[in-house]
Amino acid sequence: MSTPDTTTPDQPNTPKYREQPEATTGMPAGIPYIIGNEAAERFSFYGMRSILTVFMTTYLLNASGELDPMSDEDAKFWGHTFIMAAYFTPLLGAFLADWLLGKYRTILYLSVLYCLGHLALAMNETRFGLAIGLGLIALGTGAIKPCVSAHVGDQFGTKNSHLLAKVFGWFYVAINLGSFFSTLLTPWLLDRYGSQIAFGVPGVLMAIATLLFWMGRKKFIHIPARGPGVFKDAFTGIGGLALLNLIPIYLLVAVFWSLFDQTATSWVIQAESMNRNVFGFELLSSQIQAANPFLILIFVPLFSYVLYPAIDRVFPLTPLRKISLGMFLTVSSFAIIALIEQNIQDGGTPSIAWQVLAYTILTAAEVMVSITCLEFSYTQAPNSIKSIIMSFYLLSVALGNFIAAGVNAIISNPDGTSKLPGATYYWFFAGLMLVAACLFIFVALIYRGKTYIQDDETLDAESTAENSMTA
Repeated sequence: MSTPDTTTPDQPNTPKYREQPEATTGMPAGIPYIIGNEAAERFSFYGMRSILTVFMTTYLLNASGELDPMSDEDAKFWGHTFIMAAYFTPLLGAFLADWLLGKYRTILYLSVLYCLGHLALAMNETRFGLAIGLGLIALGTGAIKPCVSAHVGDQFGTKNSHLLAKVFGWFYVAINLGSFFSTLLTPWLLDRYGSQIAFGVPGVLMAIATLLFWMGRKKFIHIPARGPGVFKDAFTGIGGLALLNLIPIYLLVAVFWSLFDQTATSWVIQAESMNRNVFGFELLSSQIQAANPFLILIFVPLFSYVLYPAIDRVFPLTPLRKISLGMFLTVSSFAIIALIEQNIQDGGTPSIAWQVLAYTILTAAEVMVSITCLEFSYTQAPNSIKSIIMSFYLLSVALGNFIAAGVNAIISNPDGTSKLPGATYYWFFAGLMLVAACLFIFVALIYRGKTYIQDDETLDAESTAENSMTA
């Protein structure tokens, strides 16, 4: 195959990239660069996030260089506010990508800001450095999120669209490979070498992620920005209808995220009061989070190649059914956490194995909710606004963390105690999830949608029998 011309006649120094997927049944050439970029970027994000709560409650300094740690409640509020911001900014990234810059340039430019955020955390251990660093990271990681996942889908045409679900699975595996190794390594770096090294290493990985993405520029399919018309497409016609159909789903999925993201805050604090001795080794409380990405690496192929096909033979397992089942599993995981907390309140020191059991159930729920929502959002989004639709899905994560941060702000007493002490806190969230899961069944029953692939106008409209709980 001849190499395509890389310049335009009227602008000889302007790169010209392919704007349509090749008519091939094989894997797109740009996918390895995207997967590598995602693994390194997730290492940087989850490595930083894994030590954030411990840093705020143990290592934080004041402007004079003296220790000035936060209370547990303040740390939970800051942690959930940061995650909320990181998942609110995807809307900005989506509009930049679809309106002005295109996905490639949006990802590249915002990745540079992302690197600067890591630098701020590593260089300044005060609340000022924390605020600047987390602000830049929230802007960088959030704004590129919908672009990266939509950029994956852009590489495919109708002839190889059958590989899309498999690649989104690989995409999620890359996320969790990066997360697993960083969640084990970064807490150890914090404990052994302090916060500058512990925050600096994730920064280096983010720089590597940016370099990998730049190296793949000539392999990618570059879908051009559409200009101001994207705003009209997003909120009128088929775009507005698709968004209107998806919003009720996203609102209820937000409750799932309000529970799930507590693994980085309240679960870490709980682990500090547990017996963390595993085969003679004492794990750090923040290292327990590595259970989630480790289990993801097992569960993604297990669910895709064993459990889903087996269940589908006796019970058609549509995307919305998967999400619903995942929500109910989440309730049971938080019930276990509540029982653990009650044991701690009663003076016990339960084994960390009980929290790992809760992680196992919650991770199974994540596979059914998060991966399914990722693929479902892409396929339900009209071609012109895929980044925007993906950003609205990510807003559900922001909303979930807004709920968690809001609850923690409301229940926090001036003396640092809580209006929902101990196990009561976890039972509250388990009950909230149960209500949301029941409501989701009703929303799924009335859902109507269509499936869109990048180089097609529209695939056949999928009826309720294919896309909803009634399948």
